[in-house]
Amino acid sequence: MSNRSQAHETVPKVQDFPDTGTPFQIRVWKALLQIPRGKTITYKELAKKVGAPCSIRAVANAVAANPHPVSIPCHRIVRSDGGLGGYSGPGGVEKKRLLLKREGVLSDLSR
Repeated sequence: MSNRSQAHETVPKVQDFPDTGTPFQIRVWKALLQIPRGKTITYKELAKKVGAPCSIRAVANAVAANPHPVSIPCHRIVRSDGGLGGYSGPGGVEKKRLLLKREGVLSDLSR
């Protein structure tokens, strides 16, 4: 394996950003790091993963507050109705759509 591919596969750690976010937000961001490339989960599923199944909106707000949307892959969270939801990173929802397409999740950019 080349150094370049090793660097690409390095999973970022939330502890690299200890001075940002509330304990709840950091818990959500740690859960985001567990979603493999090429997979998506819903905000509802993420809420269950962080032990807050009735706090879907709070989880969505924590996802939106992610200060490192490239390092902590919030683009892998989608709505329960099949919609993409939002994306707070540069480029907004169009960038989210492109990231998911690049990961093989979306085949149709018009969706």
